Amino acid sequence: MPKKILITGASGFIGSFLVDEALSRGYDVVAGVRRSSSLEFLRDPRIRFLELEYASPDSLARQLGSDSFDYIIHNAGTTGTKGNGDFQTINFTYTRHLVNALRELSRPPEKFLFMSSLAVMGPGHAETLEPLRVGDPERPVSAYAQSKLAAERYLVSACPIPFVILRPTAVFGPRDRDFLSLFRWIRRGIQPRVGTHRQRLSMIYVKDLASAALDLVALPQARTCYLASDTGAYDQEDLGRIISTLMGRRTWRLRVPIPVLRPLITASEAAHRLLGRHPFMGIDKLREIEAANWLCDSSDLWNDLGRKPAYSLELGLKETWEWYTKHGWV
Repeated sequence: MPKKILITGASGFIGSFLVDEALSRGYDVVAGVRRSSSLEFLRDPRIRFLELEYASPDSLARQLGSDSFDYIIHNAGTTGTKGNGDFQTINFTYTRHLVNALRELSRPPEKFLFMSSLAVMGPGHAETLEPLRVGDPERPVSAYAQSKLAAERYLVSACPIPFVILRPTAVFGPRDRDFLSLFRWIRRGIQPRVGTHRQRLSMIYVKDLASAALDLVALPQARTCYLASDTGAYDQEDLGRIISTLMGRRTWRLRVPIPVLRPLITASEAAHRLLGRHPFMGIDKLREIEAANWLCDSSDLWNDLGRKPAYSLELGLKETWEWYTKHGWV
């Protein structure tokens, strides 16, 4: 019998690739979704769906108890909400309810993987540019990161089964809308850059992240926490150069100083708040963008998996650009 895996947040960018990877490995896949979730990227007839009721601990426990899973990847969460309280509710409280529901299971899973974020660590040292490593002090600078860190800490204190925490750096790839705006700007001949400093960062292609996550849930022995990135170190200039080359476009650089951007973002947040929406870039996001060092050392991950990432930045961006073009996103 194939192993059965529950993947929460399955309808999102990363979640849909986790589902694809699990199906390619022959898993019996149950996609945890919400009633309002779009199933645009979950068309494979082998997928079974489960509308999880995260807000009700009793209902959630009954739902998980009605089936049995060999593995659970908890990828559900939010990076943009109407208010900071929603981060705590969706990223922390709902994770707590899920962890508590595991206590009620007569046949608990063999492994639970929590998809967190490098943001929980906060940026690295701006002058030394030393990469972040597991075990470094966590200093999150956004409400989103604080909510993910709270979920991590609850998991460590209360999870009744073997678990692993995966903290990916910036994730890109097909179906992603966060990096889509950069592609659109460059296609117009503009290479935007926020701030005047040179920001160094790690990246990971979504297929490498999904592959690593599926490897980890099946790994008998594993550390409890990993950072996830490819093996490179990049900056905004690298991304712009590669994308403009793929498009065959010449671009001019548009530098937006932080002091100019901050009041504009503050005004945008106020306007979105009146409309009951959350802007893509708020003050929290700006704090992360203006940090000089988002490098991380993921050698523990690839050493324990016995391999390296399959995708270079160039190859991942090429696939992303081809997908955006094919589907009319740019």
